[in-house]
Amino acid sequence: MEEINICDYVISAGATVLDALRKLNGLSGRTMTLFAIDPAGSMVGTLTDGDIRRALIAGHSLHSVVADVMHKAFIAFRGSHPDIADIREIRRLRISLVPHLNADGSIRRIYDFSVYHSILPIDAVLMAGGRGERLRPLTLETPKPLLPVGDRCIIDYNVEALARNGIIDISVTVNYLAEKIEQHFAAPVCGIKVKCVREPRRLGTIGSLTLVEPGSNDTVLLMNSDLLTNINYEAMYMAHVEERADVTVAVIPYVVSVPYAIFRTDGNAVQGLEEKPTYNYYANAGIYMIGRQMLDIIPQDTYYDATDFIEEVIERGGKVRQYVIDGTWIDIGSPDDYRAAQELMKRRSVI
Repeated sequence: MEEINICDYVISAGATVLDALRKLNGLSGRTMTLFAIDPAGSMVGTLTDGDIRRALIAGHSLHSVVADVMHKAFIAFRGSHPDIADIREIRRLRISLVPHLNADGSIRRIYDFSVYHSILPIDAVLMAGGRGERLRPLTLETPKPLLPVGDRCIIDYNVEALARNGIIDISVTVNYLAEKIEQHFAAPVCGIKVKCVREPRRLGTIGSLTLVEPGSNDTVLLMNSDLLTNINYEAMYMAHVEERADVTVAVIPYVVSVPYAIFRTDGNAVQGLEEKPTYNYYANAGIYMIGRQMLDIIPQDTYYDATDFIEEVIERGGKVRQYVIDGTWIDIGSPDDYRAAQELMKRRSVI
């Protein structure tokens, strides 16, 4: 997601309506909204072609100043990070451009909600060190995260989904064919410079988190890089926060149907039977939200899986919660999974 050039959308409150029309005309093909600033650089209003049209009908002229016709009751983000409740209200109102203001009222950044879904205070780490052995020979020379699905690599779908949720601190841990993934991310993806972190050796599904430089956010999203999913990251994050969880694990429903009659027994005594029962479980989806304070549990320079981590958090009395994915989730671990992902992309996008 390319960051918006603020200068394209800013106009002086002392400029004329004609100046504003010329600047709006230069935005043709983009959202046509201007942000008016005072001489000190503080934002004081917004202006659209509709505002100008209404002002002209009311008797203003092309030589009137922007300050006289602008919309003063504007919506903007303030503080260190956009509030999720405000973001949800903006989506409800279908507002496209929203500025994020500094303490002095100057514009720090402009978010385009025709592109963004949310702005989450999360640092993300994608695990991309696996050998993809079940997908050989496809993975003999290409690491599994770089296998193409539709018009892009598997891992790029995940980077794009994170970017759409305003997550800009993204690291990828690499091991097998590491240089190819590093080369892939030599250029920004979705406007984000993804950082690659090499494992000196295989460290399990979570051990390499100790190699990643700490970010600025209190929540770390850890996920497998070979997933295709349209999980709602905002909903998962809100559940994580509202539950005050130390770790939130994304899960998927998993149904086991037994094609036989199953006996209920007590020792050798048959107490009844159930004809072709179905059992419902929740399976680990390979996506975790972790409170940064919990990362100290992970041992340094040691093979350590996410399952080991979760069990240790529970043993220490930590709060582990699950978040059920309601949508698409494919773990591309086998040729059948890969074919299913390719077929899905022929019909629609997962993110």
